[in-house]
Amino acid sequence: MESMNPEVRIDAYIRNVAAAIEQIEREGVKNEVVEIARAYLKDSIYYLSRGDVFTALATIAYAEGLLDALRLLGIAHFSWGRTDELLSRASNKVFVAGTFEIIHPGHIAYLRHAWSLGRVVAVVARDSTVRRIKGRDVVIPENQRLEVLSSIVYVHKARLGYEGDMFRVVEEERPNIILLGPNQPFSEESIRSELKKRGLDDVQVVRFSDYLDCPLCSTTKILRAISSRFNQGLNLP
Repeated sequence: MESMNPEVRIDAYIRNVAAAIEQIEREGVKNEVVEIARAYLKDSIYYLSRGDVFTALATIAYAEGLLDALRLLGIAHFSWGRTDELLSRASNKVFVAGTFEIIHPGHIAYLRHAWSLGRVVAVVARDSTVRRIKGRDVVIPENQRLEVLSSIVYVHKARLGYEGDMFRVVEEERPNIILLGPNQPFSEESIRSELKKRGLDDVQVVRFSDYLDCPLCSTTKILRAISSRFNQGLNLP
């Protein structure tokens, strides 16, 4: 049973601590102990993403102990989540896909939200697919994009997609949730319709709508900014 898998259980443990820290933040508590607990949380997410369950367990236990100490001292007030709900979320497989050409804060927000829904499988579009959809050659080749994406702690597994049939990888991974990015040119209904044809009508299709507004939260904007610098004759390091 998947819920008995040690990785899933530790994943649920991590999510419980993350939720507690969010509660403490909403309460307005800010001190060095909370920051140390947050550092242990980040370490635990990282180690679990690399498959090191023992170190992940040790670091998240440290974080839990610090938070419990704050609660016992009356400095912070929060409640731990229900184990069954956390295990259910940790057992979810969340499918995301994209070009991920130049990683920027928008990508991180997207992947962080995906992680909040379950364990993330991220699919990198092939160079030929990007060329067909975006009408331009990619600057960063697919294997390099894959390597960078694999290093992000919110991603449990990263892999290349297939040329031509974008649903083939979905059939192989069989996720519980497909999370679309805010600007991806696919409608939820068209994807649900194709999934139904392939016997995958139990997959939820949702869109990440919390668009991050920052000056360079777009690969196109980044490339234009770099081009503009060169056109102005400025030297880049």
